[in-house]
Amino acid sequence: MQDRPAEEPSLFGMHPGNGRWMLVIFGLVINLCLGTVYSWSVFVHPLTEYFTTTLGQTITANEVLLPYSVILAVFAVTMALTGKYVETHGPKTITIAGCILTGLGWLSASMVSSIAMLSLMYGVIGGIGIGVAYGATVAVAARWFPDRRGFAVGMTVLGVGFSAFITANLAGYLIAAYGVMSTFRIFGIGIILITVPLAFPLVFPPAGWKPPGWNPPLPVTGTHATCECRRSEMLRTPAFYGLWICYFIGCFAGLMAVSISNPVGTELVHTGTALATALVGFFAIFNGGGRPLFGYLTDRFSPRNTAMFTFALLALASFAMWQVPLVPVYILAFSVLWGCLGGWLAIAPTATATYFGTRDYPRCYGVVFLAFGAGAIAGPQLAGFIRTTTGNYLGVFPCVLASAVIGFLVAFFLMKPPAPEP
Repeated sequence: MQDRPAEEPSLFGMHPGNGRWMLVIFGLVINLCLGTVYSWSVFVHPLTEYFTTTLGQTITANEVLLPYSVILAVFAVTMALTGKYVETHGPKTITIAGCILTGLGWLSASMVSSIAMLSLMYGVIGGIGIGVAYGATVAVAARWFPDRRGFAVGMTVLGVGFSAFITANLAGYLIAAYGVMSTFRIFGIGIILITVPLAFPLVFPPAGWKPPGWNPPLPVTGTHATCECRRSEMLRTPAFYGLWICYFIGCFAGLMAVSISNPVGTELVHTGTALATALVGFFAIFNGGGRPLFGYLTDRFSPRNTAMFTFALLALASFAMWQVPLVPVYILAFSVLWGCLGGWLAIAPTATATYFGTRDYPRCYGVVFLAFGAGAIAGPQLAGFIRTTTGNYLGVFPCVLASAVIGFLVAFFLMKPPAPEP
């Protein structure tokens, strides 16, 4: 099977209208492996203990969250810089390269002796790998599903969000049994062995292909691409800036929550360590499930309305956690925070295709995805700063509340489809 076939009479021996769902499944599993990064909060205490006890180093809350911020930021920047290569080299080649680099990032992390080296090996190498592979799988789903783009993209990236449900508990077990650095090694080998074979079938549809019986919708504002934009054209629209700011705020809040889920449980609401680790996996169900759910809502109610809904949920969850920091509220609030983060990983790529078309989609969404990288830096680092300066994480939640209010207003006023050209 070629990366860019002129004709594609079948997929996996089926009509492309049916076989395309296999590409979604493969993308989901690949992203499940790439999404092991969302288990980072399980590594926070073991890494702190390893560097302090074994290596005799003193590290702060900001420092132990730094590799997590770096890998997500590099992930986002890589997507922006490499989107064009998905078009020129095809999704198979690009995804294989990304999966190998991701595994090598985890493998090399097992040999570091400082936070700086961990940030370089795990953060930079792993982040480049995730950015390369993730962008290709999203592009495949967006191309094959013009009729159900939000749902298909949401299902593809569900793997990233759902990953921690499996990998958080697996990481906890492996860390207890073999140590934190050996766990990095095991995950690195596993990522390469699982993902590379699944990348081989990834392919774009032939030019002009569309699902049987489906035709592009008639012009209705907010339900279709009002332009087939190049990246330079997209950057000149207010819709891009509204989408970018909203995406940043959604990721700022969600990635902050992901990075501190375990220590908030043990330090702020005083759950046991085992329960806090198990809850990280529980929260991942909402992160994963939020992607197809909010993808469906985006298809049904428009990206703008769905965005405002997520900000209302974020505001309520953060206010509740701020005012009543108890275990039941913690479980409910973090379920919402993780779920809305997952939602934004479906809303933003769908909105990009809906507003700006798919002609230059990998490069367009690559720029939009920089908002994810900015949120990956700002959210966890602000959480670490608050923990270091105040002694606990409670101050995180009024910050999330304020950002959610801003996001709601930005979505209302700016996150609208660009006006069609005359």
